[in-house]
Amino acid sequence: MTRTTFRSFTQGLAPRNMDVTDLRWMGDDGFSVSRLRIELLSGLTVALALVPEAVAFAFVAGVHPLVGLYAAFMVGLITALIGGRPGMISGATGALAVVMVALVAQHGVEYLFATVVLMGLIQVFAGVMQWGKFIRLVPHPVMLGFVNGLAIVIFLAQLGQFKVPGSMESSGHGMSGGEWLSGGPLYLMLLLVAATMAIIWVTPRITKAIPAPLAGIGIVALVVIFTGMDVPRVGDLASIQGGLPSFHNPFGTGEGLYGTALAPLNLETFYIILPYAVILAAIGLIESLLTLNLVGDMTGKRGGASQECIAQGLSNTVTGFFGGMGGCAMIGQSMINVKSGGRTRVAGIAAALFLLIFIVLAAPLIELIPLAALVGVMFMVVIGTFAWNSLTILRKVPLTDAFVILLVTVVTVYKDLAIAVVVGVIVSALAYAWTNARRIYAKTYETPEGTKVYQVQGPLFFGSSDGFAELFDVENDPSRVVVDFADSRVADQSALQAIEAMAGKYEDAGKKLELRHLSRDCHRLLTRAGHLVIEDDDDPEYQVAVNYGVRTGILGGH
Repeated sequence: MTRTTFRSFTQGLAPRNMDVTDLRWMGDDGFSVSRLRIELLSGLTVALALVPEAVAFAFVAGVHPLVGLYAAFMVGLITALIGGRPGMISGATGALAVVMVALVAQHGVEYLFATVVLMGLIQVFAGVMQWGKFIRLVPHPVMLGFVNGLAIVIFLAQLGQFKVPGSMESSGHGMSGGEWLSGGPLYLMLLLVAATMAIIWVTPRITKAIPAPLAGIGIVALVVIFTGMDVPRVGDLASIQGGLPSFHNPFGTGEGLYGTALAPLNLETFYIILPYAVILAAIGLIESLLTLNLVGDMTGKRGGASQECIAQGLSNTVTGFFGGMGGCAMIGQSMINVKSGGRTRVAGIAAALFLLIFIVLAAPLIELIPLAALVGVMFMVVIGTFAWNSLTILRKVPLTDAFVILLVTVVTVYKDLAIAVVVGVIVSALAYAWTNARRIYAKTYETPEGTKVYQVQGPLFFGSSDGFAELFDVENDPSRVVVDFADSRVADQSALQAIEAMAGKYEDAGKKLELRHLSRDCHRLLTRAGHLVIEDDDDPEYQVAVNYGVRTGILGGH
């Protein structure tokens, strides 16, 4: 098959807007073995780091480790194939696991699988409706707070590895309960973590033949294995040995996986799983879309939000039918992939396939890897993820932006990412509305004929409507008044209502009022004051944000 034929063939199979060149490892100069090697090694590095993360998040959710590992494989593979951004890595995450734990404890793991199926369908619907574009509303201060908070969360999550092996499972997430390492074992663990970080830092300065994180894991693992050091290893968390994931329908009657009852296919089950599914879908999409933007900034690519929503939804729906706990984009693993050189879909696909190989064939070998090596990798991810420049700009940016950065960081650490982002967007929107509300004012002058002209300046919307009403002196104004909106913009129903109220006061006072330079949209929507509008050839053209179905009632219905 020629290269042109290959491109035409893949273009026909790929989803709309997918860059099919990301499905291959051929550069502009043809087949590149070096690019393929980099992508595969990057995928291997990510797969190694995925193992303890997936196991730990399974413990958080209260499910068997294989439920987390299967989710990491299924979600990672499908999103790598059809996701909106090559280079992103998806899998089981802590943000979702903390929501799942109550559902699993009360109803069992089969209800979790059913919830993941519904969660995926909701995400597909969001993608089809192109709601992913609303991620553009997330301000930059919220993004800074997001990456800083997530870096801290990743750091805190690694502290659970400094506990005596076996304590993580009993404590749920490894951050409370259990006995901390001390004395010699602690110092040895810290030494190996520092060694891994040093290797990762030095390797790019010596060679770029292999990803630095993989070099750190490999060298430290070989030293520990051949010297027989007594340090915590992956196998101390749980056995990752398992078979290929198989189709499993969580709906029905009788006994399901892991000795729990299946979820009956009825309305009662739907009412139980719907609230969890909606929350999980929202958290998953928010984290995925923010990660998509972050990876896009690093790789210089934009777009793909709606496609990512669909990919996340399909992956979760499929995962729910294969005994997985669902997932979303993982910023830590995505950073590992991008910084290891992964730029195409090959790296994500390789990571998922390597993980499956670990589960099915190489579990005994992978379980020998010291946790210290993986902790060292994640600590380097923390250093690379944290927006250190945000510490220096806090005194330079507006006070509200600095507050939003700190607020989102704190809420991310103490609550969860989705709530932090929503809170940050709301605070930013309120701050913006308040700032613009204070910008409304009017320039006034009188014509030789005795007409008083108000030249309204600034946006007229719900936040500035009260200030707009205070601009006019109805009692002392002359008998003829002109209000010119050439330098203003009428934004919403509150603004229209403010114009109606102002016009009504002048009419009640028996004074002639003219409204100039309002958009034609305003002409139609103004009911009481519509006859006062003077049409000009230079009237602006813009739409007013109103609900056309209820405009008469809102504007008074005169």
